[in-house]
Amino acid sequence: MELRQVEHFLAVVRSGGFTAAAQDVHVVQSALSASIRKLEGELGAPLFDRTTRRVTLTEAGRALLPLAHRIIADVAAARGEVAAVTGLTRGRVSIGTIQTLTVVDLPVKLGEFRLRYPGVRIHVRESTVFDLAAGIAGGELDLSFLAAPEPLAADLFSFASWRQDLVLLCHPGHRLAGRDRIRLPELADEPFVDFSGSGIEVMVARRFADAGVRRHRVCEATHMPLLVDLVAAGLGVSIVPRPVAEKSGLPYARLDGPGFSRAIHLAGRGPQPANPAARALLAHLLDGPSALADGNEEQPEPGEDESHRDGAQPG
Repeated sequence: MELRQVEHFLAVVRSGGFTAAAQDVHVVQSALSASIRKLEGELGAPLFDRTTRRVTLTEAGRALLPLAHRIIADVAAARGEVAAVTGLTRGRVSIGTIQTLTVVDLPVKLGEFRLRYPGVRIHVRESTVFDLAAGIAGGELDLSFLAAPEPLAADLFSFASWRQDLVLLCHPGHRLAGRDRIRLPELADEPFVDFSGSGIEVMVARRFADAGVRRHRVCEATHMPLLVDLVAAGLGVSIVPRPVAEKSGLPYARLDGPGFSRAIHLAGRGPQPANPAARALLAHLLDGPSALADGNEEQPEPGEDESHRDGAQPG
């Protein structure tokens, strides 16, 4: 049973005849009659008693009538719901983020988005890169910021990427305070505060191992502001994103040698989000003054990495 057939059936009921009904729905009478006959054939019963003077409903037609009205009402409601979502007077969008996001001021951007689209509910998840990537792939997240030293997995699409440098952070009285650059061998057996469970921890461990330098871990933290406080208290040094170091007010230095930078991606499942609210949020995130850039952190390059392979490091 097709929607058009239901509309034709109700038109005949309203008009009391096929000629007037055909005029009402703007089709020729033969087409309307054929539509009704097809509907009757599909339902297995005549819907109208046809006489020379008038057309009346059969028992089967009377049984169909309230259902037909309900079908039309449900379709109208569905169209209204879809129009609300596509018009962004209503809807929901889910976005993931990492603790060390510095390339975009996400709270500010989401606040601006909320003012523009007050009917759209926003869900934000802060988690590890592995969890966020799985959330995108599984459809739980429309968009997410991901950090990766390598290209993204093939099932993810990068709408834009930024470069984030990592630096050595220490407390003001430390022997390396005031230095502009540090070589990895100078950090052998230096007390370290690790950003535990994060992609930064994995990346740093790999770089030290490749250089043959022993890292003496004395403390771990899973929260970046706490890690900065631990470094300030003199527990050890740490390697953090440069904007985090700048904001902390503590001494920091660049690390000599390659490998102490990573890409921050704004990623999704495909070239364009299917969710209208996600499409609007994506456009908003890539536009305006709240996208931050400092020093070597680049402005976003839309569509820079369409499908890439990544070890999906946590955090």
